[in-house]
Amino acid sequence: MNSRRNFLKQSMLASGGLLLATPDVFSFSIPQANKVIVMGAGFSGLAAALQLRKRGMDVIVLEARDRLGGRVFTYTLDAKEKLNVELGGEWISKAQKRILSLCDEFGLGLQDNQMQAHLLYKNQYSKAGEWGVSPEWNRRLAKLKIDFVDLRPDEQNELDKLDWWRYLNNNGCDGRDLDLQNLTDSIDFGETIRQVSAYAAMNHFTTVAERKELPYKIVGGNTRLAEAMADRIGRDRIKINHQVQKIEQGNKVRITCTNGVVFEADKLICSIPTQAMKKIDWFPRLPVDKTEAIDELQYGRANKNLLLFNRRFWKDESFSMVTDSTSHFFYHGTKNQRSAKGVLISYAAGDKADVVSKQNDAGRALLMQQALQPAFGTVRPFLEKQFNYYWGDDEFSKGAYAIYRPGQWFRLRPALRKPFIHTLFAGEHVADLQGSMEGAIVSGEQAAAALT
Repeated sequence: MNSRRNFLKQSMLASGGLLLATPDVFSFSIPQANKVIVMGAGFSGLAAALQLRKRGMDVIVLEARDRLGGRVFTYTLDAKEKLNVELGGEWISKAQKRILSLCDEFGLGLQDNQMQAHLLYKNQYSKAGEWGVSPEWNRRLAKLKIDFVDLRPDEQNELDKLDWWRYLNNNGCDGRDLDLQNLTDSIDFGETIRQVSAYAAMNHFTTVAERKELPYKIVGGNTRLAEAMADRIGRDRIKINHQVQKIEQGNKVRITCTNGVVFEADKLICSIPTQAMKKIDWFPRLPVDKTEAIDELQYGRANKNLLLFNRRFWKDESFSMVTDSTSHFFYHGTKNQRSAKGVLISYAAGDKADVVSKQNDAGRALLMQQALQPAFGTVRPFLEKQFNYYWGDDEFSKGAYAIYRPGQWFRLRPALRKPFIHTLFAGEHVADLQGSMEGAIVSGEQAAAALT
């Protein structure tokens, strides 16, 4: 414990960032699998299928959507200019070894996606580097992160009972510092920090690199990794537009899709969000603790409003801006893509996301103009096109990624991870690096490894 504590201290002092822990492998294995069905063609399901194919196993991947990638979703806003943006998972950390390794394996280039955050707070604009929490709170928070490593299990459970806002306030964070923590941290969770377990939040901030340590995305879009994995697995083995309706488990697994197609296998890896799992008829029924966990877990609301401008008036390719407006967080979505045009993305979380999503394009444009006005003046004449995607309305996930509320981390997560008869469960919602593309990939690979 002391060595880990010292390593964490040294890592923080050396880089100003946070330690990235390697997730432990699943503590179970399910033998005698020759044919496996993987449910979900997001990063988790594809990573599981890829590992199984490398071992020569017979694999079928079933995907309800009409595309690959799940909540990783590259979207082309201007085909002529070849400008693409990410509607879903975006940033890749330099310490996220599995996704980086896969990019290297498939020859996918990485581009700089580092952002420098400006601030709009109480209608006052501050440039990048000119704002931040107070030095006193910064020091106190750093100590809390280090002390977190030494918490006993009973102390971890007590921490899980608090929300992140209350925990910060209880430890001396108040006023402007608390406002800034809420604005920036809610971007990570997709909800106000009043909704997030303090343990889950602290676990996130001590095992996942801070935003300043998330410098990459894949050249041409993150969906390219999904496409590359699919090519290696074999496109004939991946069935899109195949939504699972019924799962029967006896000596084998029998799956019936809504289109009437039936598949059989020895084992099943379920990597879909819990919202999608609720729509499936399971025979026999899932255990009560798993069903209750599926019903209780929610996903953070996130809205991405894309604004295509005919000129990059923000000038800095690394521009982003945290705001206390409804628009919440702006960032340059077409960084380093060659064009005079550019896309700013408004990423709103929680109630703000819900409000933005309910506007029409004119209403959203007005909200965006109001937030950008203090920094850039009138920008409406430069606006050429808009596109909005609200993950809270997504048919299959009802949110961007799982959010563990107070009292849920140690209660729901074990139930969601636990295998059931021939079925293993994977996905970002059960990953140690929860809420990340890396976590999704690792959880899928862990599920595949458990099929010995």
